[in-house]
Amino acid sequence: MGKIEQKFNNWHGNLNLVYAQHQGKTQVIHSQMKAPLKVQRPFYPEGGVCHSVVLHTAGGIVGGDRNNLSFHLQPHSQSLITTATASKIYRSNGLLAKQNIQMQVDTDACLEWLPQETIVFDGAIYRQDLQVELAPGAKWLGWEITRFGRTAKGERFLHGDWKSHTEVWQQGLPLWIDRQWLPAGEKIIDSPHGLAGLPIVGSLAWIGQPVEPEIVEKARVLFPNNSSSQGGVTRLPMGLLCRYRGSSSTEVRNWFTEIWQLLRSPYLNRSICLPRVWQR
Repeated sequence: MGKIEQKFNNWHGNLNLVYAQHQGKTQVIHSQMKAPLKVQRPFYPEGGVCHSVVLHTAGGIVGGDRNNLSFHLQPHSQSLITTATASKIYRSNGLLAKQNIQMQVDTDACLEWLPQETIVFDGAIYRQDLQVELAPGAKWLGWEITRFGRTAKGERFLHGDWKSHTEVWQQGLPLWIDRQWLPAGEKIIDSPHGLAGLPIVGSLAWIGQPVEPEIVEKARVLFPNNSSSQGGVTRLPMGLLCRYRGSSSTEVRNWFTEIWQLLRSPYLNRSICLPRVWQR
């Protein structure tokens, strides 16, 4: 009976937002929500850029949950989207938990997707698919920071499975395709080809515009040289990719934020503006 009750108690959340440029600022012109996904009212801490904060009112994702998020930026719109808190992926009952995110960024629009950390509990079975479609002149910046296990409690990711698939396309051509898979267990957790004993991985990608070699070198220099963590910066044909493997959420957030500033100034002609939800 318990399994039957769990099956019918699973969340199938939906969030659909459409943004458009109107009277000098980006506005949400369409919103559709289904629990547990919600969005706070728009914020404008930097003028015309629309800041949106996504909430998951159930507190976390369990096996069998399905979340679908869709964001569409119409031409010339500018939006920064983040999450209210760290996302929690709980131990599974044997079922897959899945999140699917679709992003459409129209001509000369820019979407900054900067969710807070995802914590994958030991025993979680989770997959996230993120697909971005860029029109000519569109730009996308996104990051993903994932902690495996509740390390403050001494937990390691020894049971379960995690997959993250990201694809960025423009007019039928792939600009960046990234497929990550981490099956739980000591062998992969401790392997230098896995986590190397470190609980956190992170990726930051800027896609849609070539990056000068000088920016790549500056991004590398910004990585803390007194850290036992590891970082890498790669120049893509139409952007930049940064990787992190380490043990500090603060460290990776600070490094990614510095790179965000490094990119925002020359390519978006503005300084970064930290979402106020991060400062709580």
